[in-house]
Amino acid sequence: MSRLFNLALQLTKVKWIIIGKEAVTLSEKLFALDIGTRSVVGIILEAEQDRFHVADILVKEHKERAMVDGQIHNVLYVADLISEIKAELEEAHGPLQKVNVAAAGRALKTEQASMTINIKNRPIFTEEDIARLELQAVQQAQAQLLQQKEDSKTSHYYCVGYSVLFYRLDGEEIGSLVDQQGDEATVEVIATFLPRVVVESLLAALKRADLEMEALTLEPIAAINVLIPPTMRRLNVALVDIGAGTSDIAITDKSTVIAYGMVPTAGDEITEALSDHYLLDFPVAEIAKRQLHEAEQIAIKDILGFDEFHPREQVLAAIMPAIENLAKAIGEEILRLNNNAAPKAVMLVGGGSLTPNLPEELCKVLNLPANRVAVRGIDAIQNLTREESIPVTPELVTPIGIAIAAKKAPIQYMSLTVNEQVVRLFELKEMTVADAFLAANIRARQLYGKPGHGLSITVNGQDIFIPGGHGEPANIFVNGAPASTKTVIKNGDRIELAEGKDGEPAVATVRDIIDNVSTLAVTIQGIPYQIEPKVLVNGQPASLDKLLEDRDILTFEIAETIEDVFLYTNNIEYLDKFGSFILHVDGKPTMLPEYSSTLTLNGKPAKPHYPVQNEDSISFKQATLPTAQQVANSLNMTLEDRIVVSFQHEQVELSKSMREILVNGTPAHPDSAVPNGAAIHFKTQDISKWIYQDVFRFSNWQLPINFKGHFTILRNGEPSSFDAEIFGGDQLEIKLVEQNIEL
Repeated sequence: MSRLFNLALQLTKVKWIIIGKEAVTLSEKLFALDIGTRSVVGIILEAEQDRFHVADILVKEHKERAMVDGQIHNVLYVADLISEIKAELEEAHGPLQKVNVAAAGRALKTEQASMTINIKNRPIFTEEDIARLELQAVQQAQAQLLQQKEDSKTSHYYCVGYSVLFYRLDGEEIGSLVDQQGDEATVEVIATFLPRVVVESLLAALKRADLEMEALTLEPIAAINVLIPPTMRRLNVALVDIGAGTSDIAITDKSTVIAYGMVPTAGDEITEALSDHYLLDFPVAEIAKRQLHEAEQIAIKDILGFDEFHPREQVLAAIMPAIENLAKAIGEEILRLNNNAAPKAVMLVGGGSLTPNLPEELCKVLNLPANRVAVRGIDAIQNLTREESIPVTPELVTPIGIAIAAKKAPIQYMSLTVNEQVVRLFELKEMTVADAFLAANIRARQLYGKPGHGLSITVNGQDIFIPGGHGEPANIFVNGAPASTKTVIKNGDRIELAEGKDGEPAVATVRDIIDNVSTLAVTIQGIPYQIEPKVLVNGQPASLDKLLEDRDILTFEIAETIEDVFLYTNNIEYLDKFGSFILHVDGKPTMLPEYSSTLTLNGKPAKPHYPVQNEDSISFKQATLPTAQQVANSLNMTLEDRIVVSFQHEQVELSKSMREILVNGTPAHPDSAVPNGAAIHFKTQDISKWIYQDVFRFSNWQLPINFKGHFTILRNGEPSSFDAEIFGGDQLEIKLVEQNIEL
């Protein structure tokens, strides 16, 4: 049983445990961990109905680089640090067995992708058509993400959400595709995925620390749940958690979280700017940065040992470029995630949100009023109290949010079936049929009946496409009831996808494409020909009523050259035999005079490209075309190697193809004719030496079934081995020596 399935069982149990506790007690103690890149925060939260009290918080920094980009890279180090935090908190609050945790926002993978489909001659676009097109775009984003990984299994990622950036109709951006008609429809989406390995590593670290995962959430969801309640999520609001190394972004709109993102720029950028400007050690620069919140004079000690005091405004001026860069990076990512539009408001949390002047600079990037970007601390969390020793700081919003979110909305697994295939989903949001299709690896193209087969025809060198009928959408049922890809699903649902009706194939005749042409009278080898108006389909005569097929090559013209005359009189086999017989051997022209032919027009030497007129006489003297074997002989190339040996006192002939001759790129039989002007290539197949074991492929001799003993390999009476080289005329023998078994 996989770890993730165990997680599903654990989460299910947690739900009942929590419900049970609510039923029998008015107060509940919650233990939560915020496992960050630089440190781990442990928090004890007391819950009483809808009110919460922060009883204790403990912060410890990693001793080693155990976390990279939100993912645990050293489970042992992280587990040891968790154990330390657990032990200290247990001294004051008693045994702790279960914990609430979150997957880091920086672990989320965001990918942008688009999908375009042909909608020419099809019914107008419906909401369901748009939903299925969006699903195709999300699957394209998933495919792009997998291309960056060596192990490209779709089950390694959960799609936690996506938002549409724009729709296009015939290349022009449009507000909605509903009821639209045209040639092409395009949707571009930005989709977010959570690597499954992030959850696996969290479970492993907790298990080593003797903790059971009580509930799981995502860090951006945790912060949003405590600062932006569901009643506010109909507003387009961005929440930014600015840490030390990264800034995590989540955006709400239309009563849900529509996008997640991350920029690798955060508080450390400001610390580094201070360090560079004033020659400070990084920890000293970090202390100086924190003084900017309250002190008018900043005391610093540089790496040369000089103590200095600098006015706050002077220090701010020195680091202002770094602050502007941080604001620009965050602002541009917000715009990208929000379809290039500024949200209604921005909330900043995390230690990096205390960077001076950051809200004002972010307002400039997003072109928002000054009162639409604000830093929010834990005092903004509704129904929350705290111990006096716990500071009111934005750094603690996410850890507290993890505990509250795990209590109010723990992420669960749901199990359902898609066409009788069992699928388990990580319930990160309100799940729909489209999410189930993603998890079941149902490709978007399965959601429509196949389009009718079109006809691609080449007419006198011009490509023409005749489209077939459009396929009808597949039918979706949830628990037997008609549904769509947007239908909300729940645990235990049964989803069925019934194939749609395929479109009708395209139909066209030659008559639909062309008109009649004129005639020509000539003689070939004294035989008169009346070359009637010809229609050729794939080089063969055809009537005007002939039904055309896909990739047919249709030509219509009278014979204008000698070559045309031979073509339209069904003497095309002579064309490659006129004039000098030249082959292109590995790209180099090689003439074989013994196979050359001659051609005359009205008694005079001619070439196939010479023009002909009415009543012209054509004659030729042809040579026999060589076979592939003859060509190989002329070029001193051996095609087959044969030897005869004696094996177990019987004559055995060994043969193998040393080279294969390719004529115009196609393997040719040694007896097949080679046309004039053909491209010849000799493909080496097996030019290795014959070895002893090769004889078994040509001999029926086998080791006796009940043989007990050993055997000796002999070549010409001398001991040998299976990989020894052999030659024609060799005497090969395997001597068997029975083993005597004493009773």
